[in-house]
Amino acid sequence: MQCGVPLSGSNVLIVESPAKAKTINKYLGDDFTVLASYGHVRDLPARDGSVKPEEDFSMEWELGDRSKRHIDEITRAAKGATRIYLATDPDREGEAIAWHVKQLLDEKRITGKVDVKRVTFNEITKSAVLDAIAHPRDVHQELVDAYLARRALDYLVGFTLSPVLWRKLPGSRSAGRVQSVALRLICERESEIEAFRPQEYWTIEAEFRTPAGSPFTARLVGLNGKKLDKFTLGNKGDADAALATIRPLSFMVRSVERRQVRRNPFPPFTTSTLQQEASRKLGFGATKTMRIAQKLYEGVDIGGETVGLITYMRTDGVQLSNEAIDGARRLISSAFGNEYVPNAPRVYKSSAKNAQEAHEAIRPTDMFRRPDQMGRFLDKDEQRLYELVWKRTIACQMASAELDQVSVDIASPKAEAQFRATGSIVTFDGFLKVYQEDRDDAGDDEDKDTRLPAMKDGDDLAKGEVKSDQHFTQPPPRYTEASLVKKMEELGIGRPSTYASILQVLQDRNYVRLEKRRFEPEDRGRLVTTFLENFFNRYVEYGFTADLETKLDDISGGRIDWKTVLREFWQAFSAAVEGTKDLTITQVLDALDEALGPHFFPAPAEGGRDPRVCPVCGEGRLSLKLGKNGAFIGCSNYPGCKYTRPLSVEGGEEGNADRELGNDPETGYPVSMKRGPYGVYVQTGAPDEPKPKRVSLPRAMNPQDVDLDIALRLLALPRSLGPHPETGQEITAGIGRFGPYLKHGDAYKNLTPDDDVLTIGLNRAVVLLAGVAARKTVAGRELGNHPKDGKPITLGSGRFGPYVKHLKLFASIPKAINADTITLEQAVELLAAKAAKDSGKKPAAAEGEEKPKKAAAKKAPAKTATTKAAAEKKAAAPKKTTTAAKKPAVKKTAAGD
Repeated sequence: MQCGVPLSGSNVLIVESPAKAKTINKYLGDDFTVLASYGHVRDLPARDGSVKPEEDFSMEWELGDRSKRHIDEITRAAKGATRIYLATDPDREGEAIAWHVKQLLDEKRITGKVDVKRVTFNEITKSAVLDAIAHPRDVHQELVDAYLARRALDYLVGFTLSPVLWRKLPGSRSAGRVQSVALRLICERESEIEAFRPQEYWTIEAEFRTPAGSPFTARLVGLNGKKLDKFTLGNKGDADAALATIRPLSFMVRSVERRQVRRNPFPPFTTSTLQQEASRKLGFGATKTMRIAQKLYEGVDIGGETVGLITYMRTDGVQLSNEAIDGARRLISSAFGNEYVPNAPRVYKSSAKNAQEAHEAIRPTDMFRRPDQMGRFLDKDEQRLYELVWKRTIACQMASAELDQVSVDIASPKAEAQFRATGSIVTFDGFLKVYQEDRDDAGDDEDKDTRLPAMKDGDDLAKGEVKSDQHFTQPPPRYTEASLVKKMEELGIGRPSTYASILQVLQDRNYVRLEKRRFEPEDRGRLVTTFLENFFNRYVEYGFTADLETKLDDISGGRIDWKTVLREFWQAFSAAVEGTKDLTITQVLDALDEALGPHFFPAPAEGGRDPRVCPVCGEGRLSLKLGKNGAFIGCSNYPGCKYTRPLSVEGGEEGNADRELGNDPETGYPVSMKRGPYGVYVQTGAPDEPKPKRVSLPRAMNPQDVDLDIALRLLALPRSLGPHPETGQEITAGIGRFGPYLKHGDAYKNLTPDDDVLTIGLNRAVVLLAGVAARKTVAGRELGNHPKDGKPITLGSGRFGPYVKHLKLFASIPKAINADTITLEQAVELLAAKAAKDSGKKPAAAEGEEKPKKAAAKKAPAKTATTKAAAEKKAAAPKKTTTAAKKPAVKKTAAGD
């Protein structure tokens, strides 16, 4: 195998990544050279005019700066080759990269002399690679056309619509064909939550005992001959009346119904379902999931051999190869027993809208590489994701789970009240032995697998406690990454390979934020969505976007010409953009104000102040305004009244937070919440105290949720969690300059967004501090004495990591140096560099600075004079001396630089 330019008669195989090249390099013979293109080699320049509708959508491609060197290497290798294999990924993007490489080789007149073929493989294993090379094909032009159409559409929308946003809606960042539709989903869900009004309802449960004395609980389902629905008991009065009816009654079993149900396993992973489950089970974002999956696909070193552990991770397909199914069934039989192997292999078909990939689902390349065996070759996250893929794949070929479901109807003698108890018993676990899928946003009313005691029709039951519970309906939950990906897939919006980048762009543009793993739209994002809904509604409609995806699939299938799709789209889209040229800022503001008024000016409580009335002049009407830096809220009486506030809900997280919370019961001092330049905080102290005690609110805490109790708990921070089980040192939780933290000895650890500084316990704290504690073991060690003054240099560890200390000088230890093995010489160099940085000079200049000072000191007595003239001359000397002293220093610094 040669790594440079091949000899005459050899073959060149081109993949995207060097990691993939390294793996495949080991599979092929000496007549192959494997090179990487390093991703896309060309792209549309990020400027207007790269796609030219007036020239029948011709495109101007640009070779990336980083790509030139790689293409030159591929070109040199290709000139001496017999055949070139384009082995990029088996999807549209991979086909596009292969097409770009071939186009560049065409321009260099190489392809006419060398046979260029396309090969694809769904897994990076020796057998798959060799089989692909044995069955080459030409570049699939229809897939390339679909790529070109998608790339042109995204470019035209972005570079045509974004400038409209910048002109008509200052402060906006960009718009995108799919990105803006995903943003609309998030914003619409937030509007539903804001418009939601909770409805009260009550439920009643009773405890019963069977004749054998076994307890169980049942819920009231009927009263006075009427079936109860969710809201029949709408208030406490209704619930109390029902309790009064029930308490004197006796009860018996009316009927026991049993039925057996089968629960089938879930299909193997596609890109979107992998992202969803990794989010639910592992807490991974879509981007992180795809990054780890890429590594597992491209290859991992296992005992000196680089092996791809999973198949290609960008796919809509749920089908498995016959070899994979056979491997799964053999493993199930050997590991769990024949009863867990179904009579026939399970075959799955995709239900996702616009599913179009022809290759397999995501699965292990070898079912017998069990996760526990692979753990020593993988890092923690890689091992967890591989285990998820392995379990899902094995489970999908296992027998169904079998459950006995029991429903017991209970009634009083005259049927004044009826109760029902339900439960289930797993009689055969089947695939549940390996895997069970998590669900998003499971409600409180979801059936639970409750086991009921044995009973039969006619049994008298002993009634125990009967109690009522108050409930309120809940608004629809905000989208998680998993549920948003699922929704986009259901609507047919975007492609599996694009979901991660879409979600990342929305966050990078500050259109949305992730709070406790759920998407919340920023006001900027809501403005953009409202603008597009009012003036470009067709292009953010879910149906329109999904239909366009269908047309792109038709292009890849050869059923429609790609330029026909572009012409139809551009004709209507360019007309819509042209129609906004005469759109005035006033028209934009009126539309935004009407649509977003309920958000920024929510209806007041009964007797409350109208949120539209200016709080300063008391006459003007508050509404949205636009300035050069974006939108804000201002008074209609401007310039007479100059009241403004940031674009936010009054009193909301970004609005006016100032309010009194009450008095501290111990001191009697007032406790209040205020907004400062660095955010919202709570404070307490005597009214005339110059420096009252203050604590900032954690970022995840909504100021509207803060009451006196929460404020007092914040003001009492830091709080002790208890001694560390290993060191015995106290662990405390508090809020500092950089947010909530844990402290253990001299070690600090910031809390994660999911941890609450007020409720975090000792066990969780120990887990979070585990990594930090390991880094603190070196703290306090003496490295030796400084060679200049003989004073000790010690090793320490602080909030920002390990450091070395000499006298009052501290120098951080960079990550490139291991704090456990740092030497005295390295420490001296770090301290010298820090001293130089503090003084603004280089180490060499600092070391030579003593001599000029001593020389100046020796000359000073010679200038002393007793005469009046000499004294006057001396009085003027400081200015001259200062100037003179500066000049040599400047020269030395320049020379040193």
